Amino acid sequence: MTTLPGRWALTMRTPIGRLEAEMTFAGDDDALTGSASAPGETVPLRDIRTAPEGDGEHVTWTQTITRPLRLTLDFDVVLTGDWMEGHSRAGRLPRTTVTGRRITP
Repeated sequence: MTTLPGRWALTMRTPIGRLEAEMTFAGDDDALTGSASAPGETVPLRDIRTAPEGDGEHVTWTQTITRPLRLTLDFDVVLTGDWMEGHSRAGRLPRTTVTGRRITP
């Protein structure tokens, strides 16, 4: 069973600066849904997948944003308790460090 559902505060350290977003995940192992909210837009998350990894979970998803640029982002993080860390990537751009903490279950 996944422990992902809830609201998460994410910080991404990108080449254009630090960006913050709030992620909302819902559902269970069979059907996970989600959205990402940042100033000016809320977008759906696609292809959310989880798998056990050590003491936590390996989580991946994709989202398309339009601000500050139009990009499709692929996220790859490890969730341990109320903390997640990993990276995101937009096409051939360099990987971006991602950290997050659970706001609410």
